[in-house]
Amino acid sequence: MKNIKSALIISVIVIAISFFAFYTFTNQTPLGSKKDIVKVEQRLSSKYTIKKTFNLPKILNEISGLVWLNYNTFACIQDESGTIFIYNTEEHTITNRIKFAGKGDYEGLAINNLDAYVLRSDGLIYEVKNYSSENLETTKIKTSFKGYNNMESLTLDKENNQLLITPKDYDLGKKHIKSIYKIPLTTKLMDANPVINIDLKADILKDFRRKKIHETLCPSDIAIHPKTKDIYVLEGRNPKLLILNNAGKIKDVFELDKHKFAQPEGITFSDDGRLFISNEANKERANILEVELK
Repeated sequence: MKNIKSALIISVIVIAISFFAFYTFTNQTPLGSKKDIVKVEQRLSSKYTIKKTFNLPKILNEISGLVWLNYNTFACIQDESGTIFIYNTEEHTITNRIKFAGKGDYEGLAINNLDAYVLRSDGLIYEVKNYSSENLETTKIKTSFKGYNNMESLTLDKENNQLLITPKDYDLGKKHIKSIYKIPLTTKLMDANPVINIDLKADILKDFRRKKIHETLCPSDIAIHPKTKDIYVLEGRNPKLLILNNAGKIKDVFELDKHKFAQPEGITFSDDGRLFISNEANKERANILEVELK
């Protein structure tokens, strides 16, 4: 009888200890918890403010390119459809769909007056003349890039009448250099000599350096500030934003909160210098964020 009582007492003690341990463990604050997230958000929010959020419809869940057209209208592309979408943030609606090609991996967008330019991930650029009219014409511009370069970044350098382009992964030259190349719109021929070389071994990038040096910076899009003429290089893989002067010197690097910038793939400026960044859908809806840097 004593043995039975002892066994019961031991069983009760074991159950009590197990329950206590389980309760304690499940009520601890684990790594990556809300408290940790808040700390990260507070640290990063000291460098920028998200002023407005424009949620996008499901058709733009894979938004990959963005151009500001006017105060409430953007041209957008998504990486599965050869279509330019015109989206009105005030009406929360797509006002026009402009089909220029079939299915493909479309990643970059630039617009020069009546003409649009869409970059495919293998480096091919579609020139869509008179893109907003019924009489649009599509031709192709070849570059020196291939699929393994993984091309996502394209912008218009209006002042110099050229397109700027940079690879996401492997460049054409040294592994520790990520270059920006030009395509003059007068010739439509890419210049193999870079206009800017970004040294991935620069001290300002030491906190972002990767074991594979070319992965230190993986541009998802680029844009030129309309007033300062600085070049803004966006990365979506490890969200951050580089600011270069027009000579290519890195002026600043902004680490972006991955909980706010789930997958930043597009960047553009309004004429008065307001900054907009688009994000593909993740746990949240795809969106366009108006961002103010501090």
